[in-house]
Amino acid sequence: MEKFEQIFTIVNEQAEKFEQQDMTYLDGVLAMLEGTLDGKFSWHVEGATKEDMRKAIQIAILKGMRKNTQPNHQMTPDTLGLLVSYFVEQFYEETLKDGAISVADLALGTGNLMFTVMNALDGKISATGVEVDELLIRLAAATADLIEQPVSLYRQDALEALLVDPVDAVVCDLPVGYYPNEEVALDYELCAAEGMSYSHHLFIEQSLNHTKEGGYLFFLIPAALFESEQAKDLHQFIKKHAWIQAVIQLPEGMFASRAHEKSILILQKQGTELKAPREVLLAKVPNMANKEALAMFFQKVQLWKKNK
Repeated sequence: MEKFEQIFTIVNEQAEKFEQQDMTYLDGVLAMLEGTLDGKFSWHVEGATKEDMRKAIQIAILKGMRKNTQPNHQMTPDTLGLLVSYFVEQFYEETLKDGAISVADLALGTGNLMFTVMNALDGKISATGVEVDELLIRLAAATADLIEQPVSLYRQDALEALLVDPVDAVVCDLPVGYYPNEEVALDYELCAAEGMSYSHHLFIEQSLNHTKEGGYLFFLIPAALFESEQAKDLHQFIKKHAWIQAVIQLPEGMFASRAHEKSILILQKQGTELKAPREVLLAKVPNMANKEALAMFFQKVQLWKKNK
């Protein structure tokens, strides 16, 4: 049994005990994690890494989400987190050689995307996360403490005014749908002229508001982002404030249906002394099981990077 499986078994057994005491499984996972931090439980596994711990915790959380489905309880799969990590590393390669970067996720959820990136670039990232759901942010906070990753957390609606300093980079699995608070939406350029505004559009704008000039933003977006009725406004907004660096199409087989398909959108916030890329990287990630095709994909990224 792998180390993360050993950790999961311990967390799972305790969460199931809490479940028998009229708790949801997900609340049981939280009670287990917070209890561990308080010294009530011990689940040390010799030689386990931060990544083993993250995987085990997120598998337990995922099990809890599947037991009690809620629309806002979704998790970014590890495969996508690792791809985002790769691109963060590529775009900040020079900075990361001798320094660190600040990163924000304004739709943190349980933190799986952020923690995947942080573990991949261990010691190179200071992070900020914003999440409105109390259960999710408490799970994220406990996970951060247990894997010893430095994250400042804010529990609030991320589209309201934020007391968050501009960061070097943003990573975000965009929440998709209509934003219910029309009064707050009025403060945004991407507020819909008629009807309700798209929350995923507003998250892009808010993320740019909290990114330094020249900073990069790595979004997991709906594959049909630029095909909606409000897509024209979004395109004009991006053209005004940022440069599209890359659009990476993800394999269809990763998703349950076409409606759930995602892509990676990489933007750079415009700056006075900066220039747009000579060409936008347009690529499709092959089936992850095809090692030869995957190697060719990464070669294409490297070639684009060399010539950009």
